[in-house]
Amino acid sequence: MRILSRFARQTAALTLVALLTGTVSATAQPTSPLPADPERLIAGTVGRAAELPNLRTLIVSRNGSIIAERAFGGARLDRPTNIKSASKTVLSALVGIAIERGVLQGVEQPVASILGASIPPDADPRIRQVTIGHLLSMQAGLERTSGRHYGAWIGSGNWVRYALSRPFVDEPGGRMLYSTGSTHLLSAALTRASKRSTLDLARDWLGEPLDITVAPWTRDPQGIYLGGNEMALSPRALLRFGEMYRQGGTVDGRRVVSENWIRESWTPRTSSPFTGDAYGYGWFMRDMYGHRAHYAWGFGGQMLYVVPSLGLTVVITSDSTEPSREDDYIGQLHALVADGIVQAFLPTPGDTTGSIGANEPGPEKPL
Repeated sequence: MRILSRFARQTAALTLVALLTGTVSATAQPTSPLPADPERLIAGTVGRAAELPNLRTLIVSRNGSIIAERAFGGARLDRPTNIKSASKTVLSALVGIAIERGVLQGVEQPVASILGASIPPDADPRIRQVTIGHLLSMQAGLERTSGRHYGAWIGSGNWVRYALSRPFVDEPGGRMLYSTGSTHLLSAALTRASKRSTLDLARDWLGEPLDITVAPWTRDPQGIYLGGNEMALSPRALLRFGEMYRQGGTVDGRRVVSENWIRESWTPRTSSPFTGDAYGYGWFMRDMYGHRAHYAWGFGGQMLYVVPSLGLTVVITSDSTEPSREDDYIGQLHALVADGIVQAFLPTPGDTTGSIGANEPGPEKPL
């Protein structure tokens, strides 16, 4: 690797930021100048990102400092965008805070203890075995309300009752059945247990400490905010949320989410039938060059990656009208992060970075 003079390194860094980011936020400053190889890889990553027609924004942060941030196709880094199912990751944080505050009893609490009044009289008795943890990890066993079942679900007059009345296609705690109805039940549980709306909780528990704006989003016919879809956060707000997780649940020295909850959320509990990637409480996980990447995934390619062992947080937003699995767009995004960002910062032996999982090994291959 070539060695630059101090002046040359400063000049290269300023040039890189000017060319790649176009703008640097007032609260996040660029890191120290990058060595030659990372500089080349990051520049190539931004160039490849610009060639993806669906990609709208890219932010790369390392150890809390912006390395690159770009917006494409008229998008803006500070404008709220529909993060789709990445909302499930945000909802998981709210559940963790609710448990810490005693609003919910814990992941073993049966959801029927909160939503029992909405369970139809002829419901399968196994519905009373479904816990908060099962809903978080998509292991409720209930027929999915996502995919081809989504339209019928949101067209029903009572989304909570409909989700609770689905037939069981597996036992509670069984295989992963990705379903927005499961996270909507969590939103309903939060609302009933706290006697506050999910929007109010999100603004109080996340918006205020993170200093981000949480706008109202879709509600069901009973007024419960949709759990796990349609939330709108700006790319910079999503970065702030991811950075809080990377720092072990704190931001600016203030505790937001417990460190234990992050460990629980990042513990693999099942795996996606679509990708094989591990899944915890609202977070997917995959190995990238031996480092565990935890990521939120929303329809169309609304992505948040946290790689604690490298100090990396990456936000990608995309056209929310185009499915991310078409033409392997999600695969292209994973490759963009793994080959262009993670690879740029692979440490020398003995280096550690980050708060949670700095020394943890990557997941077994393949996931």
